[in-house]
Amino acid sequence: MSLIKSISGIRGTIGGKVNENLTPVDTVKFASAYGTWLKRNSNNESIKVVIGRDARLSGQMISNLVASTLQGTGIDVVDLGLSTTPTVEVMVTHLKADGGIILTASHNPKQWNALKLLNNKGEFISKEEGEMLLDIADNEDFDFVDVDHLGSYSQNSSGIDYHIKKILSLPLVNPEAIKKAKFKIVVDAVNSTGGISVIPLLEQLGVEVIKLYCEPNGHFPHNPEPLEVNLQDIMKKVPKEKADLGIVVDPDVDRLALICEDGSMFGEEYTLVAVADYILSKTPSATVSNLSSSRALKDISESYKQPYAASAVGEVNVVTKMKELHAKIGGEGNGGIIFPELHYGRDSLVGIALFLTFLAEKGISCKSLRNTYPSYYMGKKKIDLNPEVNTDSILEKLTEKYKNENISTIDGLKIDFPKYWVHLRKSNTEPIIRIYTEALSQNEADQLADQFIEEIKNIS
Repeated sequence: MSLIKSISGIRGTIGGKVNENLTPVDTVKFASAYGTWLKRNSNNESIKVVIGRDARLSGQMISNLVASTLQGTGIDVVDLGLSTTPTVEVMVTHLKADGGIILTASHNPKQWNALKLLNNKGEFISKEEGEMLLDIADNEDFDFVDVDHLGSYSQNSSGIDYHIKKILSLPLVNPEAIKKAKFKIVVDAVNSTGGISVIPLLEQLGVEVIKLYCEPNGHFPHNPEPLEVNLQDIMKKVPKEKADLGIVVDPDVDRLALICEDGSMFGEEYTLVAVADYILSKTPSATVSNLSSSRALKDISESYKQPYAASAVGEVNVVTKMKELHAKIGGEGNGGIIFPELHYGRDSLVGIALFLTFLAEKGISCKSLRNTYPSYYMGKKKIDLNPEVNTDSILEKLTEKYKNENISTIDGLKIDFPKYWVHLRKSNTEPIIRIYTEALSQNEADQLADQFIEEIKNIS
């Protein structure tokens, strides 16, 4: 079974059986639920929804199904076509739409696709809203309109241009400094929409661009998750081309990874750290990331005597905490930059512009900047348990055992020791506890994870 229903959308593999994969029937069902939910919770006489898709092979089919279904619920559809997740988010508010749907499975391989659901602020819908929507889908409690009230369909190809224009006009983005730096940058866009968004952004910033997998044809040349194991081609190409750095984005352009001039990884966790460093050098602000993100962001924040807070895992939770603290910068350690002055969503494009501004104004290399930050190493493991095991009980016992440490229980159990931390999260769909660790060496991080695996085995 490869169909995952969550509060923020539906994700699955293309083909197969209904209710087991992301089939056309499942696509229509969930789009119907979204349209029905939106109309029931809006006071507007006419409802407008913006849609956009990444370049994966199933994108056009899924887009057609979603657009037609929304029209069937009486909703007017504005189709951006090939786009990015942050672009759709920006265009929802720009077009004064009532919602948006991004058709992307983000970093998942090509056989996956998904419907990511937005509210009228261009932000992911809340947990409560998602539960209402799932209830409509489960009960097939849809509202369709008669032929005289079908929604309209229109196309809008200006989304990416508008998005880039907004980024270049931000006070903390310095196009002139970037142009003077005369950067040479290799870009790996994994043959998706980074090729039609990252490239024009860099060209308008006067960057010499070396393209690697920048055709938006949906044929991903490697696993699209921007992790070191998948990025060997660009890691070799950057030093070969004598480039200043490399830029990697995932298929929907909301995760940003950087490659230093020597071909080494800047570190996905450190993308947010560097951008936050820049923002805090210009203006005081709290910072926010999730519980499974690197301690390095907290270190940077404290160096500026600014507060840091951790939210539960999930973009919507990070955004909620950022609003609560009026944070001017935040995000997730997977390379997700959230810069509220533009919009409340992970955005690689604004992340690129802010990072290059910082690099240009400091006048140092990518590697030199990375060396200014503390080095932490993360481990990610999991333990499979018998279905009969009560995972909540395990976490409760560990919470009691470590109650004298610095702990958080807002999302599983995180234990923050003086020199390392461990974060335990249960799966909501299978008997698994995921174990995230961070320490001063990879060996320590892995040993810490193994230690807690043994503790969980002893408890269960």
